[in-house]
Amino acid sequence: MTEKTSIAFVGTGVMGRSMAGHLLAAGHALHVHNRTREKARSLLDSGAHWHACAGAAAAHADVVITMLGFPKDVEESYLGTGGIIENARPGALLIDMTTSSPLLARRISEAAATRGLQALDAPVSGGDVGAREARLVIMAGGQPDAFERARPLFAVMGKNIALLGPAGSGQHCKMANQIACAVGMVSWCEALAYARKTGLDPERVLGSISGGAAGSWAMTNLGPRALKGDFAPGFYVKHLRKDIGIALASAQEMGLELPGLECARRLYELVSARGWDELGTQALYKLYLSS
Repeated sequence: MTEKTSIAFVGTGVMGRSMAGHLLAAGHALHVHNRTREKARSLLDSGAHWHACAGAAAAHADVVITMLGFPKDVEESYLGTGGIIENARPGALLIDMTTSSPLLARRISEAAATRGLQALDAPVSGGDVGAREARLVIMAGGQPDAFERARPLFAVMGKNIALLGPAGSGQHCKMANQIACAVGMVSWCEALAYARKTGLDPERVLGSISGGAAGSWAMTNLGPRALKGDFAPGFYVKHLRKDIGIALASAQEMGLELPGLECARRLYELVSARGWDELGTQALYKLYLSS
């Protein structure tokens, strides 16, 4: 990877905007596309170039990075008519950082290879805070030489960076991460609901238990938000529900039962039924406030 690279970044939402901003600040030429142009405004004001579609952005770049919402968005952007694979420069490196399907990651890798392109699936963990502070966990799947090409760019966006195996491996690792996150969200929400019901001050209880064996990143970072009534999204409920569905489908294919994740799925379906899909995942705590 040359010191300064022409990068297409597709998907400038809650996390993608910060990730792309770090790349731009590092001196790379940035070509962006997002479904809503206004969400890319800060990048455009800082010198990024706007393109009307993902394929058009890809045509101007040696590296294409996508950070999208759902597998259907990824499939359309890469494999659709006029998409990234059709329009990418010869020898380009394609990096999907969306949390998506392992099977789709393998399809993209195979389609890219037929055009002489390299592809990585490299989903991330760390939420909006990790994206802003450039300390994301990056879990990659693909060929080692493609990973080494991407490593300098990953280092601009994250701290814990690993190649887990061939195409699809990054997504499988992210599914393991999301299983732990989803089930863990249930644990701290119920702990704080219990504390509140006993008459204890939930904030003081959180301070006592978050630093011990019960502690987790979500408890430390999302628990205080929930207790303050701050349900703004660092990671959307709708996206966690998507990830739970992918993980359960993948587990079913392997004959693996995940009863804890099934419980989390049912609870987040109740969250969704309340109209809270656009809130952050800590909105799960709201279910317990009326009980």
